[in-house]
Amino acid sequence: MNPLLQIPELQSLQSPSSLVRIPQEIDVPVTDRVMRLVDSAAFRRLARVSQLGLVATVYPGATHTRFEHSLGVYRNALLYLQRLATIPEFQQQVSVDHAHLFLVSALLHDVGHFPFCHLIEDMQIPGMQRHEAMASLFLESDSIAQLLLQDWGVQAKDVCELLSPFNKKQPRYPLLSSLLSGPIDVDKLDYLDRDSLHAGVPYGRNFDRSRLISQLCLTPAGQSLAITEKGRTAAEMMVFARYVMFSEVYWHHTVRAATAMLQRAIWGLLSEEESTVESPMGHFVNEWGKLSEQAFIGRLRTLARNTPHADLVEGLFGDHRSIYKCVGEYHCQESPALHTAIARRPYSDLQDLAYRLSEKITRETCIDIQPHELIIDAPPPKLEVQFKIEVRQSSGKFVQLGDLSPVIQTLTTQQFDNLVKRVRIFVKPELRKQLENRPIQEYLSSVLN
Repeated sequence: MNPLLQIPELQSLQSPSSLVRIPQEIDVPVTDRVMRLVDSAAFRRLARVSQLGLVATVYPGATHTRFEHSLGVYRNALLYLQRLATIPEFQQQVSVDHAHLFLVSALLHDVGHFPFCHLIEDMQIPGMQRHEAMASLFLESDSIAQLLLQDWGVQAKDVCELLSPFNKKQPRYPLLSSLLSGPIDVDKLDYLDRDSLHAGVPYGRNFDRSRLISQLCLTPAGQSLAITEKGRTAAEMMVFARYVMFSEVYWHHTVRAATAMLQRAIWGLLSEEESTVESPMGHFVNEWGKLSEQAFIGRLRTLARNTPHADLVEGLFGDHRSIYKCVGEYHCQESPALHTAIARRPYSDLQDLAYRLSEKITRETCIDIQPHELIIDAPPPKLEVQFKIEVRQSSGKFVQLGDLSPVIQTLTTQQFDNLVKRVRIFVKPELRKQLENRPIQEYLSSVLN
């Protein structure tokens, strides 16, 4: 009998003794040892951290939490494991112990996330810990480490290693890493569907999840996931769903305006104070990995009070919403030179460029623009994952999905980031009308030269 299929969590898919219901009408089977992790303080904290942060500025229903998302990812992990456990090549590589490691890693994959995590990490603030490092602090704490070892026979350090992005060139568990972080992984399968559901848009749900899972297979080397020819369309539609979700939701121009405001406020507060651990801002940075989202916002509003950044923070989180407006937008195809010159610059470079641009506009127009009243938003240095998916044809030959699909070929060859992520200039709302019909692109080009 297949030992993988005897894992209690896989058996609970067929005969659950306990369930947790998450949207939309999805039952997540949970065993006692799973519930002990779910009930831990580290995991419960995720119920107070939203999955999409400032996306709710545009899509008010998108207030779901990383707690909900993590349960969805865990359920996908069960479904992936159930499917792959029937494949002999998978059985040869993945023991019960490895399966345990995969399941707990899927459940705990977001445990280190703090409020507004990704947009803050995109700024690459010197000395700031990434959420993976914060995950290690939670996972290696006595309470979680003991649960992992006693209930699962898993070392906390192995979970940390599997979840860390820094070992991807030579991962210790390449196949398991592919299940957790790859073109068709358990994480994307949940967040595309869930984010789309809560945002109230159809884009992330227009692919056949069941078909995709049922057609999973392994690459010839057995080091990563692949898809059979019957699952090709489902994989193609999943990739396209991700492209559209970035274009219409995650990088919606108003979402990016709110993102740029929060980034600028945090950067400004850090720059204007010597952020030692003892300083107010330094203490905040040191603690934000432990804060709920509401506590984070409350602390930030207090720190920004009576500073030039108060308008930014209060415009986002105060009683009256006031989001900056776009006065310039540059796409890689319509404005390739500007996009190339600005995209993927370090955040400090963007702030210097914004400062020079505000000075230039003030000189040319006599419109007084303060440094914090003009922000340049651009694709961050870190690129998104490429869409390299192998398809096993009926002949047994493996072919890249991009060679079979013109849609995927376009996204692969023209770089996903460039297609969906634009360079934009945002200004304080009162300034937009004053800057109408002004040659903003000309000013921007001049300060770049």
